[in-house]
Amino acid sequence: MLADAATDSGGTRSGGTVKATPQATAQTAAHITGTDLAAVVAVPAAMSVAPLLPVAPTGFAARCTRALLSPWSRLSLLLVLLAGAASTVLLFHPQRLLSDGWPPQLGGAMAALVFAAAYGLCSVAFVPRPLLNLAAGALFGSQLGTGAALAGTVLGAGISFGLGRVLGQDALRPLLRGRWLKAADGQLSRHGFRSMLAARLFPGLPFWGVNYCAAVSRMRWTPFLLATALGSIPNTAAYVVAGARASSPTSPAFLIAMTCIALPALGGAVVAWRKRHHLRAQ
Repeated sequence: MLADAATDSGGTRSGGTVKATPQATAQTAAHITGTDLAAVVAVPAAMSVAPLLPVAPTGFAARCTRALLSPWSRLSLLLVLLAGAASTVLLFHPQRLLSDGWPPQLGGAMAALVFAAAYGLCSVAFVPRPLLNLAAGALFGSQLGTGAALAGTVLGAGISFGLGRVLGQDALRPLLRGRWLKAADGQLSRHGFRSMLAARLFPGLPFWGVNYCAAVSRMRWTPFLLATALGSIPNTAAYVVAGARASSPTSPAFLIAMTCIALPALGGAVVAWRKRHHLRAQ
């Protein structure tokens, strides 16, 4: 009966051993393989679905967080900070440093460091740098005043660049649609060091405006700070020397300083006049 059953199922009997036909073997292997693969694949698939479906936070707190971190909310915070800084400057009148002098309890290098920190904060609050440079020369002389003014210049530029990059870039970059705006953005993004060096050498451009334009562009930190430090030396030193020698306006040092102030301004105006057609064509 066993032999008949084996024979009926398609196998042959030889020496007590049942041999299956190739067709039956293939069907059995295919059935086993398919079952095993389905079992093996099912477990990782079930395990991998859960991490791919994160649950988004909901509720009033989550909506408030998203609203506060949105680009326009950060831009509004930047405007509030700048308005508050400008209002503080108007209340404290930093120009009184030229008439009242530095506090007597501070002197030497420590006074220069404190002045550099105040210089940086005042430049962020839209205080004109020529006024601060004149104050540095009048308070500390040509050499120490130049060092303090340059340190304050780089500090103020770095603070403005950081505020503009973190709080304003995401909101303002989609607004760069005009031809002039796109040309300026492309120039600052592709040629950061060269463009910033030229902007610092020409005193006609507002310091705070250049800082925030660079922050909105894709310029990196290193070329921005390096070009600011190098490009601000001539103009800053000229104003500091003029402030240090203001008591003797006919002295050669004062006249040379005023010449160094006037010539770059004239050169910047000429270059801007010649480049206007190139910017319009872009």
